[in-house]
Amino acid sequence: MAKEKSIVIIGSGVIGLTTAYYCAGRGHEVTLLDRDGPARDGCSFGNAGMIVPSHFVPLAAPGMVALGLKWMWNPESPFYIKPRLDFGLLDWGFKFWQASTAGRVNRAAPLLRDLSFASRACFEELAALLGDDFGLTTRGLLMLCKTQHALDEEAKLAARANALGVPAQVLNAKAAAALDPAITMDIVGAVLFPKDAHLTPGRFMAALRSQCETAGVRFKWNTEVTGFTRDGTKLKTVRTSRGDFTADEVVLCGGAWSPVLADELGLHLPIQAGKGYSLTLPKPPQLPQLCSICTEARLAVTPMGGALRIGGTMEIAGLNEDVNPVRVRGIIKSALQYFPAFKESDFDGIQPWRGLRPCSPDGLPYIGRTAKFANLSLATGHAMMGLSLGPITGQLIAQILSDEPPEFDLGLLSPDRYA
Repeated sequence: MAKEKSIVIIGSGVIGLTTAYYCAGRGHEVTLLDRDGPARDGCSFGNAGMIVPSHFVPLAAPGMVALGLKWMWNPESPFYIKPRLDFGLLDWGFKFWQASTAGRVNRAAPLLRDLSFASRACFEELAALLGDDFGLTTRGLLMLCKTQHALDEEAKLAARANALGVPAQVLNAKAAAALDPAITMDIVGAVLFPKDAHLTPGRFMAALRSQCETAGVRFKWNTEVTGFTRDGTKLKTVRTSRGDFTADEVVLCGGAWSPVLADELGLHLPIQAGKGYSLTLPKPPQLPQLCSICTEARLAVTPMGGALRIGGTMEIAGLNEDVNPVRVRGIIKSALQYFPAFKESDFDGIQPWRGLRPCSPDGLPYIGRTAKFANLSLATGHAMMGLSLGPITGQLIAQILSDEPPEFDLGLLSPDRYA
């Protein structure tokens, strides 16, 4: 291994934590900075907790622009753009349109598959190490379809998945019900992805933070990064609200806030914040054993211990963390259409969670070194895949910083691809 280095990681979401964990495991001296306190509640905590090799098609795919245009006029729909005159949003939208081609999806799919399977293996290793502290469940995921049209479309995706080596099985309503008899589903059928898995994100984050602390990672909470000092093509210090930090290597894992710091460094990093919401029922009327996605409504449904988390929507509204009650109402209405044993009153008094996902225009994360600074790496832009791809992202960054060749070709994920 290369010599031990001092590493400063900006951001303590799942990407920052996994990066810290794998860097510390290679003997590096790691300091992790976060603008919030230890009781933070960002994207890494309220998400659906899914590990999804089934998600090998990036967000920017053929048909998504048309679907987005259809949805965006309905504030209760799965996708909504808050109208605003913003050059960054227009630029992002144009790049998303450019990226939504079959050719680009075909190039990205094998890489997303490989990263997902590698990340799933990391989760299994971590579960074994931590005594399965975070409820890892490897029973698969169901894509639930209310209409025959949706089931036909999902069946086409299942055929592509099987061809790629991602197992998938098309089920009629009876077979889906037999697979998860604990919950009543109003569907025409489903697709089972048996290699998908789920966990409880808050417990995973707590277990990982504890491991990082044991490994000697220094956490600096309530420490906002305000700028950098440079020495030629190297970053010399990270300036913060609580003093300066010097480091051999700097890793930017700032989630939806990453572009703000990238701008400070003269880097063009197109990211839009995609707000998602979730509602966690502590005592649901029924509790499924498998996690599922309600295909037409784009809802994610995950059992977490005895609780049930239902989440969804993609709201592009800038770095705005307000809860939009119309969006939350859309989630509840959609859930009742798939699960007839549930009533609107089951959601009474449930506090909605919201988080901002960092969405790149081509639906792929930014992972790796940037050419502009010799000692700056980026790990951000994972959109809805942050938790799922967290461990493999951390491992890849740790390999790069340890001067090892990363185990995958990261050309498609270059942080400089829009430079």
